[in-house]
Amino acid sequence: MFLQRASVLLIVLGFALFTFVMAGPRAGLLVLVGLGFGLVLEGLRFGFAGPWRMIVTDRDGRGLLAQLIAIALVAVVAFPLMAGSGGELVAAHAPVGVGMILGAFVFGAAMQLVMGCGSGTLVNAGSGNLVGLIALAGFIAGSFIGTLHLGWWASLGTLPVISAQGSFGDTGGLVLTLVGLALVAAFTYLRSAPGKRMPPRRLWIAAALIAVLALANLVIAGQPWGIVYGLGLWGAKIAQAGGADLASTAFWATEGNATRLAESILTDVTSLTNIGLLIGAFAVMRWRADPGAQTQALTLVSYGAVLGAALILGYSARMAFGCNVGAFFSGISTGSLHGWVWLVAAFAGSILGIKLRPILLRPRISGGAYA
Repeated sequence: MFLQRASVLLIVLGFALFTFVMAGPRAGLLVLVGLGFGLVLEGLRFGFAGPWRMIVTDRDGRGLLAQLIAIALVAVVAFPLMAGSGGELVAAHAPVGVGMILGAFVFGAAMQLVMGCGSGTLVNAGSGNLVGLIALAGFIAGSFIGTLHLGWWASLGTLPVISAQGSFGDTGGLVLTLVGLALVAAFTYLRSAPGKRMPPRRLWIAAALIAVLALANLVIAGQPWGIVYGLGLWGAKIAQAGGADLASTAFWATEGNATRLAESILTDVTSLTNIGLLIGAFAVMRWRADPGAQTQALTLVSYGAVLGAALILGYSARMAFGCNVGAFFSGISTGSLHGWVWLVAAFAGSILGIKLRPILLRPRISGGAYA
């Protein structure tokens, strides 16, 4: 056990040091932030897709309330930080449109089929979960493919970017955001069954730590915590290595995206925190004396369904300008109307996904046979 934990520490500290040396202090710090996300999400079992399912199936709102608390904590600090940054800190604002709403709905359904959202997929893959590994591969491919069609989805119609700050000012926007979160929290509380309303101490601690890490990400990276862009970039780099010419594509031909595609992955802030998150989840699982059982083995057909859903998950995340992290968590905490619309559409899709789970995800029968 000692050797196992020593090896985990060497891997974690070794990669952080490697990043410091190869890409500089800022990159190294972002890897550490990502590590923190992985440690908290896996170690304290703070998630997004699971709590959304629990409030529907078991009337258990504790996990969702913890999410709302974390978002509120970030908003209270992020709004004044961004207001006083002189434009150096950018918000997670995106336009609301037909493609965005459809993408959020589909994402909500697909995340229940792969047992995780964007961050959950990284956590599951980092912990060695087979479903998570399959889902991560599909998410990467889907997110990349989504970049190739993003212009077409945007052409279906979008509103201008609308933010709480732009509509009500920095103070008014913050108050409006906190009131909105309080209303959702009150609805969640009333919807929850007695005994399943107030988050346990573990989730309060997790919410506070996630908020601190999200704010650290904002200050160090200059932008809020995100997941999807980094995974799409990984897919683009794989496609480029395979001979694909992305210079003629609208998304990857833009200056910023072309630069990231040409440079090391260690220069992309979202990739750095994604990698850190993977390693953090891996570290937690390997640190435990008893990591516990993995998810129940599925039939081969169900594993195929997971891969298909993961492709859709990545693609729809690109359509929707983010996942539970980049759109819901970071969008709302930095004042984006898009984040609120995403929440409604994705939650509706999540209800559909919950109904599809027993149909598409079938466990393998013990003894090697398949159901």
